Amino acid sequence: MTETLLQRRERLLGNTTLFYDDPVHLVRGEGVWVWDADGRKYLDCYNNVPHVGHCHPKVVEAIATQAATLNTHSRYLHEGVLDYAERLTAQMHPSLTRLMMVCTGSEANDVALRMAEAVTGHRGMIVTDHTYHGNTTAVAALSRTNVARTGDSSWVGFVPAPDAYRGTDADAFTAEVEARIAELQASAHGFAGMMLCPFFANEGFPDVAPGFLDGAVAAVRAAGGMVIADEVQPGFGRLGSHMWGYDYQGIVPDVVTMGKPMGNGHPVAAVVARADVQDAFRETFRYFNTFGGNPVSCAAALAVLDVLEEEELQAQALDVGDYAKNLLQELANKHEIIGNVRGKGMFFGAEFVTDRTAKTPASDLTIQVVEAMRQRGVLLNKVGRNYATLKVRPNLQFTRSHADQLVDTLDQVLGGLT
Repeated sequence: MTETLLQRRERLLGNTTLFYDDPVHLVRGEGVWVWDADGRKYLDCYNNVPHVGHCHPKVVEAIATQAATLNTHSRYLHEGVLDYAERLTAQMHPSLTRLMMVCTGSEANDVALRMAEAVTGHRGMIVTDHTYHGNTTAVAALSRTNVARTGDSSWVGFVPAPDAYRGTDADAFTAEVEARIAELQASAHGFAGMMLCPFFANEGFPDVAPGFLDGAVAAVRAAGGMVIADEVQPGFGRLGSHMWGYDYQGIVPDVVTMGKPMGNGHPVAAVVARADVQDAFRETFRYFNTFGGNPVSCAAALAVLDVLEEEELQAQALDVGDYAKNLLQELANKHEIIGNVRGKGMFFGAEFVTDRTAKTPASDLTIQVVEAMRQRGVLLNKVGRNYATLKVRPNLQFTRSHADQLVDTLDQVLGGLT
């Protein structure tokens, strides 16, 4: 009997999960489209890794050209990482001047935690109770959605994730942060800072207005802590109106981490911080990353910045995102299951409810919608505390016509729900 792809995967791979009851076997991608092994074409409304489009020719060319020239680690002099550092930090707050290249968002967040420890002398960290920041031992402890059976997370203070749809306000969020600060200060861990995604992506991207984090950030700073912004999902113009989620919120973090979108699929990630923060880290910890900042990765990352600028993709994200949200709002007038439409730029969606008055999450129906959309050739997923929010996070090549196809297909799916 011939072994199936699924059987081979089960036999050969570790803890890797698949999307969908009927997993998709992808073999090719271009722009916002991907094709499976049977030649079926799918509209990719989910993957933020190919930030400027699947297999963008400019990024592909940059990778191939540099790979054919030189690739080695960053203990040799090379212009690539310096050119990238200048280009990237020029688009950030003036206080954020130092770049450290790594390979994954997990690594970036792990380094950021050590930076906070180096500066403050403490380890205690505040995060929301429905966040995700990566896979290393340290950052995995920040997540309550994938709790390990072993390990100590007593150094983590969890605050309730904001839920603007049900009435969370900034003062309540700030009060929770202040309470966790006091608890950590009274513990052996002390208080080092707060790490968060400024867009609260995994929390279900609640519509919190700019200024929502002002009180929490002030409380952290008053206690001598550091603010770490995880920009893996909202960064690089995805929100349309701003290059970074922290800019949209109107805060200035001490450290910014970034990952997946940087290299359009090539493994590139980074930490950007104030010079004094990086200096404290360097004096406290010995650190070297073999592949971080290698010439090929930097060539890919530079090409992504070029494409963002040349094709004006940030402006397109804003326009198409507004257009798509309006379409979803019109759909909400037709389908009672849609309780709330929200998002910004190329990160939007709708929360499904069984009762609009009670705002009861329709988690099981959301799973049905995700599966039915896949069967109709549209790839997306679910997110949020109750996993009742449709998560639409396409790459920045997504246009109004793609939004039309997405919403038309969703209309068909919702019309067929029982």
